[in-house]
Amino acid sequence: MNKGARLIFMGTPPLAATVLKRLIPSSLVNLIAVYSQPPRPANRGYHLTKSPVHELAEDAGLPVFTPLDFKDPEAIKQFQELKPDIVVVVAYGLILPPIILSVPLLGCFNIHTSLLPKWRGAAPIQWAILAGDHESGVTLMKMDEGLDTGPMVHVKKTSLEPTITSQQLHDRLAILGADTLMEALPKILSREAPLISQPLEGATYAHKIKKEDGHLSWQLSSKELDRRIRALNPWPGTWVDFQDQALKILEAEPVKNTTQARPGTLIDEHLTIACGEGALRLIRVQRPGKKPVSAQEFLNGFPLKVGEILK
Repeated sequence: MNKGARLIFMGTPPLAATVLKRLIPSSLVNLIAVYSQPPRPANRGYHLTKSPVHELAEDAGLPVFTPLDFKDPEAIKQFQELKPDIVVVVAYGLILPPIILSVPLLGCFNIHTSLLPKWRGAAPIQWAILAGDHESGVTLMKMDEGLDTGPMVHVKKTSLEPTITSQQLHDRLAILGADTLMEALPKILSREAPLISQPLEGATYAHKIKKEDGHLSWQLSSKELDRRIRALNPWPGTWVDFQDQALKILEAEPVKNTTQARPGTLIDEHLTIACGEGALRLIRVQRPGKKPVSAQEFLNGFPLKVGEILK
């Protein structure tokens, strides 16, 4: 029988599942319960689908709880009766009220995918790329009542290549987050972990990404468009208006524009489009209801002429 500290894990998406997978075999803790978002309608059939964390926990034989929120007295009572020593939170999707934060003896600890205090909030991975940051990382912090404002326990950094996508950064930070937690956990359990206040300066907020954020304008610079495409795929995706349809841009690269063409103009035979500054060479695109195709395959079906404006 595992006699480690009684731990509740709270998380929902694949990133959180990566961390949970590392916790399950650990002898440091007794994983007494997992909390995740309730099953949601998904895919074309809109069947109720369990979250990656929910499925992983069930496969491991762990009890799973999926409250809609913690406003319900029964949900609060249920959590209190579990009597955890420690709670680990990774992209759970619910704000924990003070009454929940106060339950575990050692506290609630959150793995946040940014170098706090930069990019507090819902979408730190996307905003790091949108802003053109040169580094990112994960911060393990002890949670307080603020939004990602608690004292820091452990930080790990990673450099960002100029071509990195949000999916690539997500996968990297998932592993980094698991490493960070497992390195810090022994000191947290022995009450020897440092609790470092976040700097007062440098705080920024990564607001939630909306679907309309994916709508691109050729008036923007090619560098900004490139960052948006890398940051906002796969969701919400990025697209431009083309012949009264939304043409998805899945992959592109910024290049120099040696012409004086107005933004939105096709400037060569390789699907390179003039932008507000520079030009964007499209590499992979997708029309509504069609499969993704290369730029050349697209031009084979739409033989555009150099000088035409995409609209």
